[in-house]
This record gives sequence, C-alpha cells and structure tokens, in this order.
Amino acid sequence: MSSDYSYDEHGEFFPYFILIVTGVITIPVTYSALKPRKDLENTAPRILSDYRPEHEDLIAKQRRKQKQKERKVKRMITAIIGWLAMAAMLYLIITTESPERKIWNPFDILGIKTGSSEGQIRKHYKKMSLTQHPDKRKPDPAKNETLDSINDHWVEVTKAFKALTDEDVKYNYEHYGHPDGKQSFKIGIALPSFIITNANGKYVLLLYAALLAVALPLLVGKWWYGTQRLTKDKILISSASKLFMGYKNDLDAGGVIGALSSGDEFQESLKTGKDDETSSKVESKLVKAQEESKKGMSKQERERLLNMDDENRRKILGLLWAYLYRIDLKDPKLDEQKYEVAPIAFPLNEALQSMSLAFANTDPLLASYHASQHLIQAIPPGSSPLLQLPHFTPKVIRVLEEIDPEMTTSVQSFMALPETKRRAFTCGRNLMSLPEFYQSMSVAAQLPYARIETAFFKVTGERFITAGSLIQLIVKLRIIPPGTDSASIPPVDSSELEDPDPEEGDLDALHGRKNKKGDKKTTDDEKETTNQGGDTRVQPPLAHSPFYAREHSPTWRVFLADPKNGKVSVPPFSFRKFDAPVFKESEESTSPNTSTSPTSPTHKTKRSRSGSITFTRTPKPTCAVQTLRMQFQAPPQEGAYPFNMHLVCDSYVGLDSCIDITMNVQDANYAENIEEEEEISEPEEDTLAGQMNAMRTGGGETKKKGGKRPAAITENEDDSDDSSDTEGNADSDSSSDTDTDTDTDEE
Repeated sequence: MSSDYSYDEHGEFFPYFILIVTGVITIPVTYSALKPRKDLENTAPRILSDYRPEHEDLIAKQRRKQKQKERKVKRMITAIIGWLAMAAMLYLIITTESPERKIWNPFDILGIKTGSSEGQIRKHYKKMSLTQHPDKRKPDPAKNETLDSINDHWVEVTKAFKALTDEDVKYNYEHYGHPDGKQSFKIGIALPSFIITNANGKYVLLLYAALLAVALPLLVGKWWYGTQRLTKDKILISSASKLFMGYKNDLDAGGVIGALSSGDEFQESLKTGKDDETSSKVESKLVKAQEESKKGMSKQERERLLNMDDENRRKILGLLWAYLYRIDLKDPKLDEQKYEVAPIAFPLNEALQSMSLAFANTDPLLASYHASQHLIQAIPPGSSPLLQLPHFTPKVIRVLEEIDPEMTTSVQSFMALPETKRRAFTCGRNLMSLPEFYQSMSVAAQLPYARIETAFFKVTGERFITAGSLIQLIVKLRIIPPGTDSASIPPVDSSELEDPDPEEGDLDALHGRKNKKGDKKTTDDEKETTNQGGDTRVQPPLAHSPFYAREHSPTWRVFLADPKNGKVSVPPFSFRKFDAPVFKESEESTSPNTSTSPTSPTHKTKRSRSGSITFTRTPKPTCAVQTLRMQFQAPPQEGAYPFNMHLVCDSYVGLDSCIDITMNVQDANYAENIEEEEEISEPEEDTLAGQMNAMRTGGGETKKKGGKRPAAITENEDDSDDSSDTEGNADSDSSSDTDTDTDTDEE
C-alpha cells in the first residue's frame, strides 16, 4: 500500500493546527503572568510610620522601577498576542465552509434506484451507452465540457456498472468501498497548499533556515550562556571571582563594603563609565562627612578608596559610602545612583556570606551579616544604632554621647530610659521637635527585638543525646520591641518553654504538619489553611528602611560557633515567619497592605500642641513565645561541646543576641544501660515478694505493673545528673524591660 501526501487546499484544517500550537504556548504563559506573587514583600504588613526621608522621590522612583520589572510585561505581551492569534483562528474555523465530501456510490453514478436488479442495471447501462459513450457524445462548450471530461465520466459509469455486475469488481466494492480494490493511504498536512508552490517555495525554505539555523540556536545559546554566567546565588561568575579575591579572614563590616564594590553588576545596571569629575565630587563629599562624624571607614579603607586605580570601582565604592552616610551629592543623577547601589550590593553580600560559610570563619560571616544591616538601614559601620530611627542625625548622636555614651550603644539602651529623660535629651536641647520625637519613638517601639527565653538540644523520642544522632536545637524567644512597658509583658508559662515529643505514630506532628501536643490549640481557620496545604505561620512587619529602595522582609539566622577557634560549627538556619503574630490584632488599621492581616497593629493619630503634625500611637506587642527549630547531626564522639549560639537579624542594627550553650553527647552504650536500669520495676504488690517488700520498707507503695518512664528528664528531678545538660536558659527576669537575658551578649 502506497501513501500520498496532500495539503489543506481549502484551508479547513490549518486554523486547527495554529490554534492548538498557539494554545500550548499561550495558556501556560498567561497563567505565569497572572499568577499572584507570593513573595513576603508583597504580603507582609508594615511598620506604621509617617516618616518621609530626604530624596523620597528618588527612592520611590527606584521602587517603581523594581515593581515594573516584577510585572512580567514581556509575558503579558506574549499572552495578549497569543490570545489574539487564537481568536483569529477561531474566527476562521467558524466562517470557513467545509468542502462537500461524496461517497462513491455506483447507483448514483448510473442514475438508478438503490437495490435495482441486475437486469434493470444492464438495461439502463445499454441505454446510457447510446447517448453517453464518447463515440456518441460531442463536447458542449456551453456546459464547459471537454473530450477528457466526457471520457472520465464514461470511465466512472463503466466502473459503476462493473461494480454491480462483475463478480471480481463487485467483491472489491463490497470489501474496500471502491471497484479498484484497496486504495492508497492518504496523509493530510494541515498547511495551505500555496506554501509549496514554485513561487513561494524559496520563501518557505528561507523561513525554515531562519528558524532552525538562526532563531533556535540563538535562543538556546542565550539561555545556556545566561545560566552559565550566574552562580547559584544569582550573581555573575566574574563578580563571584572578584569577591573571592577580596575575601579575608579578618574582614570587618567596612571591609565587606569595599569588597562588594568589585561586583560587575554595578556596571551593567548603572552603565558607569570613566568619569574623574563625578568620582572626585563623590570623594570630596565623603571625606568631608568623614571629618565631621569621625566614624565609619577606617584609615585603611579611606586610603584604599583614594588610591584605587579602577575609576569605575572607585566611583561605586564612593556611592556606597555616600549612601551609608546619607550624603546629599547635590546632583540628581548621582543621588539616584546612590540609592540604586545598595539593592545591587545586597545579593552580592549574600554571595559573600556563602563564601564565608565555605571557610567556616565566624568573624567574616558576622561582618557580612552586619553589612546587610547597614545597607538596609543606610548607616555606616561603627556608628550608633540610633541612626536607624527617624530624625536621629549624627549631630543628635554626638550630643547624646556627651551626656552618656552608654545610651547610644543600642536602641534598647536608649529606650530603657524613662520617656521624660529621652524627651529632655532630644526635644529639650532643640535637637528635634516634639512630634518628631514621638514619631521616632513610635518606630523604635515597633522594632522586632527577639529576646531569647531558653534554648536547648533534644532528640525526638530519646532522653539522651548520643553520638551521631539526629538532634534538634529548640530556641524559645519572644518578640519584645524596645521600650515595651515591663508591666504589659506577661510572664512566660513554663509549659510554653517545653517541647514535648509527639505521640507515637503521629506522623503529621513529626513532619510539622500540625501543632504538637502541648502547643497552642489550632484555630478553625488554621486547620482549614493547613488542610489546603497552606502555611499557618505569621509574617512579621517588613523592615523599616526608608532609605533602602526595596521592600525587604526581615530574616533571622541562627547558627552555632566554636568559641575556641572562631569556626562555624552548625551553618545558619533562616527564619522569616513565626508561630504567632508579633503585634495584637486591632479593629482599625490604616496600613495600606494590612487591612486583613492578623499582624496589623493599631494605628491612631495624635496631634501635637501645635496641631500641625500627626504621629502614630505605639502598637501593642503580643509577647507570644515563638519557637525556632534547627535539625542537624550530633558530633561522632561523646563529650561536652560548648557553643556560642548567634541569633542575627539581617535588617536592624544592634538587635542581635549571642548566648552560651553546651551540648552533652553520651555514648550509646551508656544511654542504653541507664534506660535498662530504670526499666527494672519493683515487685508487684499482689505477689508474695511484693508484700514482703512492702513490710520491709514500712508499707511503702510498690510500683505497679504497666508504669511508664518519663519521656524527658526535667531540671527538678533528683536524677538530673544522669540527664543531658544541654539547656542554655536565659533569665527572664531582666533588670529592665529591654535588657537582654543574663547570659545573652548584645552584638
């Protein structure tokens, strides 16, 4: 059996082909373009503040540019073009008439009734031969007849006659539907036939060559080289190489800023070129600010900037320091670039953090984390954390340092002072107005300071930590903003500081799909969200970073370090959500994106005596106990392992914590022997041995059959010496409502 190929001459199937191919591309692209973004920056609440920084228009412009990049404009255009093409194909399908298809029927060809007898067929055929035979019939030009058409017609008549009278031909007709027997297999191609005509063939070949030889290799090459030029941290490989060359074991935050300026992303985004005049302008402003503040860049970093040979990098580094010092460059273009360099430097800093983890050095890692804080808050390294509050300027800090340098070391220290003193130190010296003071205090009272209540190690289902076991570090903390009234902070329930094991066989609790026994009861809404596969954890407010040209969701990192050799023992675990809201729910909320969020704090306005400025009332924190979990493998050898546990927030300066914690690892045989000894029960009271034991012990109760040993040893038990001393507890009774715990060091 042969096969023939035919094209869609009538354009009947061509629209179906285009519709299907276009739909396969358009539908996924449309879903990707319209799918709502689930980034925390788009769903989290915000710290309530009416503060407007200098150059607010430039910062807002940068944020609008970022949002335009996130709008997926190219995908939307592709989806629109695809849907228009699909609509055009549907129109063609509806309006195009299908050609009439006739089934080969010998009775219709002979012009007799179906089921006529053979005699009637022969008699009718004989009559037709007298008039329809080519020898008897002449072409009629009026009917557009030709000799060939007459011959073809008589051939069909003859086939129809034989299909009804000749046995062999009749067999073919009855079995194959045609007197000639089995026909060739035809394959239809859903393309118009005009594309293969001689006149259009060369254009079709050119189109195929352009698609296969140019467009396809270009797209594949662009995708391939685009992926190969980036690292897993989404930075350029050339930038990663330069960061690696700039990495040092003694890096501080200032050194990190200098290393970040080597990234090639700055040249691609800012399109910088050699411009000695602009570099000199930035440097002159920077040196002047250095002389006024006497903090920030070290002498080594300042000399490195002034002696740098690469003009592009020199300008980038100058812009970074100008951003950190909040220097007005008196040039709209330079000021715009100044606010653009920080969001570019932030992912480069995250790549530097990965390099620090590869070397497992604690100091460079902490320096990189602190550099992130300074980039987001736009304050130079070594300066007072109070600068991240609205209206606190270097001049205000210098005056406060003259009064008491201790109060400027952290936001907590300043907020621990009575409000009357804080107001007298600022407003009383004409450093800021009363509304500005309350505005800054409102922001300070919303900063998410994490107070560690306790931290301990555990192995699920076991009383001891054995060598090589899979252990968990449980950190219990509360978010208590600086300046929170100690009377409004509820005491911690001891049960909330425990972490009971889930019941045996409760796989959902083991995998974290629901709250474990002893935790806060899950609400109906949370159950519904959990059943639908959602996350019931709550986002804290976005970072208050008025100078940072991006929305940023705070990230807390917990890691363990060896205090002896300065090495990272357990890599950081990142946390961006908590188990409970940070602020209490309110009936009113003026935050633009938090009207339905459970963490929206109360926002009310209060006028000053002049009545010209309004400011926000401090929201009330929940002070709920939050639980952070880290899971890793225990050391392979038994012994006591002391660690420094660091809790670092990447968005705020001076809100970090560090406590000492010890992990006691027992030998597996020792743990088994202790458990076996405890499982040996006393004689049962209903046996003779039990009665004799009761008489000997003075009638004391004997242990009944079926008693269970406790799942964990608490600190109050007499045999606590045998348990693993792995808890690093922080004293919850601090000297002030904002001080850190007894064994907690402020970073």
